[in-house]
Amino acid sequence: MAAAPPQQQQAMQAQVQQQMLPRPDPVMQAVIEADFRPVDLALDPTNVNALCAAHSLEKCDDCDVDYVQLNRLSKVLAANPTLLCPPPPNVVNQKLSQMVNQTKEEGNTLFRTRQWDKAIARYSQAATFAANRAPWEAQQFMREELSTVLSNRSAAFFEHGDIVSALTDAEAVIQLKKPWSKGHFRKAKALIALGKIPQAKEAVQYGLQFDPTNSEMVGVLQDIETVLRSYANQPRPDAESNATETAA
Repeated sequence: MAAAPPQQQQAMQAQVQQQMLPRPDPVMQAVIEADFRPVDLALDPTNVNALCAAHSLEKCDDCDVDYVQLNRLSKVLAANPTLLCPPPPNVVNQKLSQMVNQTKEEGNTLFRTRQWDKAIARYSQAATFAANRAPWEAQQFMREELSTVLSNRSAAFFEHGDIVSALTDAEAVIQLKKPWSKGHFRKAKALIALGKIPQAKEAVQYGLQFDPTNSEMVGVLQDIETVLRSYANQPRPDAESNATETAA
């Protein structure tokens, strides 16, 4: 039996796919149509990014539109014309993983040689790579990569003397990977450097809830408690004043 021509095969496949699609729920369809709001948009010169028609902005408060996430997906699809849609399950961009790891290791090398500025720049680049994973990739990969890179960048900021940035990165690490001790450790060190000793103690105690035997955090907690005891043993200024007045 002769095979059907390619065009006929495609038509048959399309017909089968159409038959397999579930019929829309009339109630849900009515809700969608009632909520539908037409929006004027324009395309940038590459015909990839959507912009508001009035101001040619990707995100426009005046027009109440935000095409940032839509354009991110559009860029991924435009850059990968052979990508299956929808993509296969559990797909991971191995090339992107290699870029993240290589850039991070370059930052680690610069960190070991105390080139803080250059290390921070490489960690920032690695973080950008990690954050640009396609929306359909498992978020756990992005979280793992980004938390490690930001933890390293927090350490580089700390050594460079930018304590506020070190604290910001540590907070981001905790948001991405709360059970990981390193984020809490980085946060506590930054808070100590900022003179916020009680808050540093709280940060360490919170981190120890996830990893009670972590030697780094246990050691930091012991140092903090020593400092707090020394503060407690120092006479208060008002007490010294009262003692002086009594002696007089």
